[in-house]
Amino acid sequence: MTSSPFASITGWGACMPPAVLSNDDLATFLDTSDEWITTRTGMKERRVSHVSATELATLAARRALACADLDPSELDLVIYGGVSNDELCPNSASGVQFNLGATHAAAIDLNTACTSFCYGLVAATAMIRTGVVRNAVVIGVELISRYMDWSSRNVAVLFGDGAAAVVLQASDEEVGLVGSVVGCDAEARQTLRVRGFGCGYAGLGITLGDTFWDFDGPQIFKRAVKAMAQASQEVLEQAGVHADDVGLVVPHQANLRIIESVAKYAGIPMDRVMLTVEKYGNMSAATVPVALVEALEEGRIRPSSYVLMPAFGGGLTYCSLLVRWGDRTTPLGVCPDELPPCEETALEMVNRVRANQDPYGRSREGLLAPVFPESTVAGEEPNGAG
Repeated sequence: MTSSPFASITGWGACMPPAVLSNDDLATFLDTSDEWITTRTGMKERRVSHVSATELATLAARRALACADLDPSELDLVIYGGVSNDELCPNSASGVQFNLGATHAAAIDLNTACTSFCYGLVAATAMIRTGVVRNAVVIGVELISRYMDWSSRNVAVLFGDGAAAVVLQASDEEVGLVGSVVGCDAEARQTLRVRGFGCGYAGLGITLGDTFWDFDGPQIFKRAVKAMAQASQEVLEQAGVHADDVGLVVPHQANLRIIESVAKYAGIPMDRVMLTVEKYGNMSAATVPVALVEALEEGRIRPSSYVLMPAFGGGLTYCSLLVRWGDRTTPLGVCPDELPPCEETALEMVNRVRANQDPYGRSREGLLAPVFPESTVAGEEPNGAG
């Protein structure tokens, strides 16, 4: 393949589970209230998925491909970004590749927690610019409801499930990623982790109660604001773009107060910041792409405008990306596919987890049994429909 100087974002699509978990729902089993949660986080609702992370990712990718009017057979690369894999091996990107019918595409899982989508965007852009691939889909997806401590008020109110994807294509026009700053504050890597899971723990006798998010909120707040603000200033200087020239900021949606602080330090007013934290909470790797898709649907991204994407996640990884949008902000096509119906409310699914079962009815002792049948994860046959 020949190299191209730029990688244009030509397609975008999101897949949000239909089941909504409200602050009032959380107050039925936690010592909390809508006012307490909203005041501290800016969150009102979040989603809980009834399907696997691979299914969410697949539908988001199909919608992005339809938006770009690109057949899955033309894909050269699938990047699956996030910490929510259906299983350790094989990787989740290969499941998405199979579902799409993207027979010739390379399939890569990328885990830098909340920054995974943004890091995937950097990686895919580099591979396009060096001629390794020409067409790529980058997905940010999370299913955090599966391994969250629902008894902890400080954790349970924050996270939600969701997925979104973008299509990147080789271009000679000066569009796409025009600046990027990535880094890692590893000195504080233990302040945000999923404990009790990994090769550092003996055997496979893992119970659901052992695998929970564990983090130091005040430390993360301080380091997240500093890292994202500095990275944003650096990437603007790198690209020779003034803050006043940024059309929209699409940040990681960890917490409203963090977003407001980053915007203040970057010198960008909140009316130029895309917010989804109120209705979706923190979806880790899915927050930036979901917010990007909704910004496009709401007409908040103009042709040829600059979009700034700061993010922060476990590691502690951080980044800020500057994208120059192309001349198209509307889809070329629409994918007709939908998720299967959800037969339970979000609260009912969460209560199943709290009653020593996961949302699929398995007891904690039975967690080594497959969650999803093979036909659900990979599909009976690859579906090449856009």
